[in-house]
Amino acid sequence: MAHKARAAQFCMRCLLTLIALAAAVSGSFAYLSLDLSQLFSADAAAEMARFLLTFFPPELSPAFLARTAGSMLETLAVSAVGTLCAAVLGFGLALPASGLYGDALRALSRLLLNLLRSIPELVWAALTVLAVGLGPFAGTLALALHTAGVLGRLFAEALENAPRAPARALMEKGTPAALVFVYGTLPCVWPQFLAYILYRWETNIRMAAILGFVGAGGLGQMLYFELSLFHLPQACTVIIAMLALAAMVDTASAIMRAR
Repeated sequence: MAHKARAAQFCMRCLLTLIALAAAVSGSFAYLSLDLSQLFSADAAAEMARFLLTFFPPELSPAFLARTAGSMLETLAVSAVGTLCAAVLGFGLALPASGLYGDALRALSRLLLNLLRSIPELVWAALTVLAVGLGPFAGTLALALHTAGVLGRLFAEALENAPRAPARALMEKGTPAALVFVYGTLPCVWPQFLAYILYRWETNIRMAAILGFVGAGGLGQMLYFELSLFHLPQACTVIIAMLALAAMVDTASAIMRAR
């Protein structure tokens, strides 16, 4: 009987939760005045089809393809350097954020990590463009600052949850604290660190392509330029290049993780 009562109470909680979620979603649609019928109407579908057809065929002239390839390399470089700088900065902030140097530094470093990742990449890019001017340097800084906040938090949590037995065994042997961390703690969390870095690199490839809309270089800046002049076939080529670059990085990342 007690088991049935608990099950009934659990089902009632599930039902109330679903009702609350449904009410919240319905209220959001009503508050925002969203009319999905306009999106799925025949006129909307026809208009979208006409607009998409204006992108084809894509621009395939050798000169434009060469420009697109150069922007692809620039986007790849921005994402790679930004992720690398973020990993270094995030690791430096993760050490105090994990509590290795006391509660005061832990609170301060976590506050800084929260600040870095709470500001979106586009906002960082707008700020860095004002600081260093238009170009890939601004995009690299924007990616590095935001990603450092994300990776630093993930690194800190991994360090906090790392197994204590290897480090404790080394400490009992009289090993210095630095070597205890290098040989006792870091090997336990390094696979997680690598997975986090590769995942953020995949994400930064896509974001690096978008940051060009605020003047941070790469494919995004090229796409913004072509769209602003209504050069839709050229824009189609740039979009295809973005998709190809993201697919290549995803594949390379998967191979690296597997090995």
